[in-house]
Amino acid sequence: MANAFPKLHNAAWPGMVGKGGTEPGADPVISQDRMIELTANASVDGVTFDGIDLFLSLPHTDLDSTDDDLKKLAEKVGSKGLVIGSLVAPIWGGGGAFGTEEDRKNYLSALTKSCAIGKKLNDIGIRKYGIIRIDTANSPANFAKDPIENQKRNIATIKEAARIAESFGEKLAIEGEICWGGMHGWKSLLELLEGVGHPQTVGIQADMAHTLLFMLGYNAEEDALVPKGFNWEKDAFDKGYKALTDKLRPWVKDFHVAQNDATAFGSGSHDKTGRHCPVDDKNGKLDIPYHAGFWLRDNNKQHIDIKHMCWDGCMFPNSAMEQPETWNKILGAMNAVREKHGWN
Repeated sequence: MANAFPKLHNAAWPGMVGKGGTEPGADPVISQDRMIELTANASVDGVTFDGIDLFLSLPHTDLDSTDDDLKKLAEKVGSKGLVIGSLVAPIWGGGGAFGTEEDRKNYLSALTKSCAIGKKLNDIGIRKYGIIRIDTANSPANFAKDPIENQKRNIATIKEAARIAESFGEKLAIEGEICWGGMHGWKSLLELLEGVGHPQTVGIQADMAHTLLFMLGYNAEEDALVPKGFNWEKDAFDKGYKALTDKLRPWVKDFHVAQNDATAFGSGSHDKTGRHCPVDDKNGKLDIPYHAGFWLRDNNKQHIDIKHMCWDGCMFPNSAMEQPETWNKILGAMNAVREKHGWN
């Protein structure tokens, strides 16, 4: 019998992240309606996407959406046979979690509005699982100017964010990505999580593309979990990847299936981070179903603190995203993960 969990979701934000820039050749934003349509149309051997995860920012979803706006959103998603899962809180635009008092106030205001939207979508019935995604919203370079004080500010801000989330019945997942100050290496990420001290509420979003660079020590050489001279030998790769996932798996609140060629890439205003590659990219380093199991299984037991997993195709060119075959291949890979590691 086919596994029912985790549910398979696509993400809407790849239609926005790195898009709409003013530089020559920049891809335009892909509308939320189009991202929903591309998601709903994908199908492989009778398997379809179960839902979509959303970015709470215009031109997709207004953070100040009215109740009527959210009802219309729910109707639009539901009419395609999909549900809504995780939501990305738009906490950028200032100094973030370790910025000024005004920066931190704005950060928490955006978080509060995001949690309120999550609860309303739950009440409508279109959302039954998922988290609110956050990060520190400031760069490793700025963090490095005063790492001890800045980490204290990160911890204080996200502790308050945890209390806000709990008041709405929400959970928070800090994006496991090297481009955010104070969590740019796995050691600093664990320091942040342990300092916040709300493990039932605050964890990580583990993205297979982004987290791979933690293992390599890309922004924190002292965190490398592979030997010097490492050249993707399978044994050394698996040993390093297991060490990384064993450290971070207990904190996973949200999981993204992805492929990575082990290079870093940024687009528009987005700092460099793990590159998302097509499922079948010839330079991809991950055996997707196999390496997903490092996250989803602990000593051969399912890690079931998630109800769904998502594909994140950020910074894919629009020419690829507009091709139905792109989404069919992604869906096929995600279903292979579920069949290998899922549950009923």
